[in-house]
Amino acid sequence: MMKGILALEDGSVYEGSGFGAGATACGEACFNTSMTGYQEILTDPSYKGQIVTMTYPLIGNYGINELDVESWRPHVSGFVVRELSAVHSNWRATSSLADYLARHGIPGLQGIDTRALTKKLRVRGAMKGCISTEGLSSEEAVSRAKEWKGLEGVDYVQEVTHKESFLWDEKDEDSGRFELVRGSESGPDPRNRRARLPEADIPIVAYDFGMKYNILRRLRQHGFRVRVVPAATPASEALQSKPAGIFLSNGPGDPSALPYAVQAARDLLKNGIPIFGICLGHQILGQAFGGSTFKLKFGHRGANQPVKDLETGRVEITSQNHGFSVHAGSLPSEVVINRINLNDQTVEGMRHRSAKVFCVQYHPEASPGPHDSTPLFGEFRQMIEHGTG
Repeated sequence: MMKGILALEDGSVYEGSGFGAGATACGEACFNTSMTGYQEILTDPSYKGQIVTMTYPLIGNYGINELDVESWRPHVSGFVVRELSAVHSNWRATSSLADYLARHGIPGLQGIDTRALTKKLRVRGAMKGCISTEGLSSEEAVSRAKEWKGLEGVDYVQEVTHKESFLWDEKDEDSGRFELVRGSESGPDPRNRRARLPEADIPIVAYDFGMKYNILRRLRQHGFRVRVVPAATPASEALQSKPAGIFLSNGPGDPSALPYAVQAARDLLKNGIPIFGICLGHQILGQAFGGSTFKLKFGHRGANQPVKDLETGRVEITSQNHGFSVHAGSLPSEVVINRINLNDQTVEGMRHRSAKVFCVQYHPEASPGPHDSTPLFGEFRQMIEHGTG
């Protein structure tokens, strides 16, 4: 078994056993509190440039399958767990977690005290780190961590966005909800049995800032025909196909490093077209409204973040993955803050008082996570059809 190391910019060093690829990588060290869903976390483009630590102690027990990916490849810089399951067992699994990371050149580390690491990151904040399974010395790993460029002021979106526009799932093969085969039922591959989809009767354009596939699946399940466009697409080009609405996706990194996206959002706001944004899309809209963003101490990453709807009093348990937030005091009076995080009171949702625009900081598509917020996709459809949210 390979020796592995994680070094942080403050000089802390965690030594354990390596798995996955024999490689060295730098990134922002952060933690995720989800108990399951590691495959979706690995393949979420929002984790570009990050070394993710799972707080749940046993990871890898159900392996990896070919269907639960959230993009075309994993995007994390490195992956840290307390214990890597020695075996994987699940009827849908096609490989182990270790083999999957090795295939994609990503180093993993196990056998360290992930509780101590998580506590340090909570107290000190997310830090630059270096993970290696190539025998790197502690001194060299710390040095590389200190020298890494970091996330602030860096555009990671251009590294994960699709380069060309395309129609999502034209043949309706990949968007239906998964269904379990029951009893003696027969048919096609039981690992990929899906429910029937409604008619795709509302055309929209979705900006890909690092979009998860399950967002596209959810949009299609709600009757949207989705054209995906690259992150740097001007508003005028996005509107050429005459969409009924615009969706702004999640994505990685610092929202203040994306002036082209903010300008496109401003131009779309002037057009008056209905807009729905999530995660990075929410932060882009916050800047387009005239507000600003700031970096959170250690971010919100997990499937158990409580969010309160200030207009209804309802609390949603949400899936989140972000390290930046919209500054509440920077928003103009025509923007209503209608959702807050109950852990730290940061902005989790906004709507415009007069325009057909709303957004949330969290992930209503979950994957992984609870489905409390799925109805937001229906609200977007209602906004387009009836002019209400």
